[in-house]
This record gives sequence, structure tokens and C-alpha cells, in this order.
Amino acid sequence: MTINELPQGIEKEATEPFTAEEWAQTPKKVQNFALSLMARVEALEAEVADLREQLQRNSHNSSQPPSQDGEAEKANKRKTDKGKGKRGARYGHSQYRRRLVPVEQVREVIVVKPSRCQQCGQNLSGEDRKPRRHQVTELPPFKAETTEYQLHSLSCPACQRRSRAPLPEGVPKGAFGPRLQAMVALLAGRYHLSKRDSRELMRDFFKVNICLGTVSRLEKRCSSAIAGPVEDAKVYVQQQAACHLDETGWRELNQRAWLWVAASKRVTVFLIQPSRGGKVAKQLLTEGFRGIVHSDRWSAYNWLPVAQR
Repeated sequence: MTINELPQGIEKEATEPFTAEEWAQTPKKVQNFALSLMARVEALEAEVADLREQLQRNSHNSSQPPSQDGEAEKANKRKTDKGKGKRGARYGHSQYRRRLVPVEQVREVIVVKPSRCQQCGQNLSGEDRKPRRHQVTELPPFKAETTEYQLHSLSCPACQRRSRAPLPEGVPKGAFGPRLQAMVALLAGRYHLSKRDSRELMRDFFKVNICLGTVSRLEKRCSSAIAGPVEDAKVYVQQQAACHLDETGWRELNQRAWLWVAASKRVTVFLIQPSRGGKVAKQLLTEGFRGIVHSDRWSAYNWLPVAQR
């Protein structure tokens, strides 16, 4: 290695322990050897510094994944994690305790008294004015109830015509009552269960066997039953000063359709139609809508005045 090949500053560093006169008296070969040693030392120091940096690198101070952390770092993490995840509310969090149900609302009160003293075995009697209250909330065994209506047909003694008794008022003509119908519609509409999952849940929890087609029919019946409130919600949205309007792809009876939504501050209305055109937007808002419409400026909203969109 020649002096020209050495890093800048090495020669100066090597000559610092010697005076200029001493260095000038040193043979040239010795000078070159000393300078090469200094260059080697500097390279090794840089390599050591790089290795130390790699040892100190972990998932907290670099992009290195936690799985590549060293044993020391993992041990330190386990030590610091011991204080995390403790039970109970965190500092500053308001305490929450389950409140006892009023006695008059529980299904049954079972009085439990000790019969003998836990220390000497003496028989015990009497009353505790303030017994400890322990409540257990449990779900009752679920099984749907089936009611049979036997509709008799009787012959008239005068004209011989047979008359069949009608169903009592409030009894549905179908095989399922309103609560069961509402439950099936809730599973699909609110909790987004598939028709198969809804069918299995009704079978597993309520012992009710229904087919996939029945799930669809019950959903439609529920939609018809709430048509009045849905129309009221639509009228409410049409009277607001502003609403958000949008549409997205949908499947209905294996056909392409569109799910439309009109959302105001308090009420949101959905509408499924086979069209993405402006006539559906008019159906949601009416042509007399005077509020501001927030949209993605799809052409279906071009019938609105520019000042409203």
C-alpha cells in the first residue's frame, strides 16, 4: 500500500507521536508499514462500529421484524410487558360495575343459609338483614312454540252450505308468526348473515326447520310490513336541507341491480332498483327537492340545478 492509497489523514495521524525530524529519519519502508497498519486499524474500527450498530438494531428502532430481535431484546421486552395488560380499569378510566337487577324483576329468589358454624359446628338459625346478593343471568332453553288452529267446517241445516271458520284476528295466514319472521329478517338485514347461516341459527337455537326459500320469503314479508315506516323515512329525507346520495352495484334474483342510498343527518334510506339512471334519484328525492345534494357527480344527478350539487 502506498501513501497515495491511504485514507486522508492517516499519514498525519501516524506521524503525530513522532517529531518531524524523527519521522524523516525513519526508513521509508518502516513509514509505509506504519501507515498500512494505521489504515488497517481504521478499517477494523469501522467494521466493529457497524457490527455494534447491528447488534443494537431491533424492531423498535428499525424496520427489522420482531422475530429477528436478539435474546437480550426479547428478554427486555418480556420484562417491560409484565406491567402491561393488568386487569381492571386504566388510570383515569371511569370504573364500571355490573348493577344488580331489582329483586322484583328477577325470576326467582333462592334463600341460602348456613346450617352450622364454620368454626365450632354449632347449629345456626335466624335471619340476615343484609344478605350478600349474588345474581346469575342465564338464557332459558330455546324452543319455538307451535300453536295449531283447527278450523271447522259446518253445514247449514237450512241451505246445506258448509262454512269454514276464519282464522282468529291477528293470526298470520302463513306458517310463521311475526316475531319469528322479524328474527329471520334481522339476521340477514342487520347482522349480515347469509341465508344458509340464518337457517342454521334458527335450527340450532330455536329448533325451527326452514328452507332457504322460506328465508327469502320471510325477508320479503318483513319488507312489506315496514313499507309504511320506510316511506315516512323517505319523506323525512326529502325535506332536509342537505343529503348524501350514492349508488353501488347489487345482485337481486341473480340479476344486476343497484343499491341506492340517501343519507341525511338523522335518517338514511336505501332503495334497490335495476337502474342506475336519474329516474331513481328523482324517486328518492323527488324533482321538487330544494336542498343540497352531496354526490360523486354521476350523470344521474344532472337533473339537479348546479347550485344544488
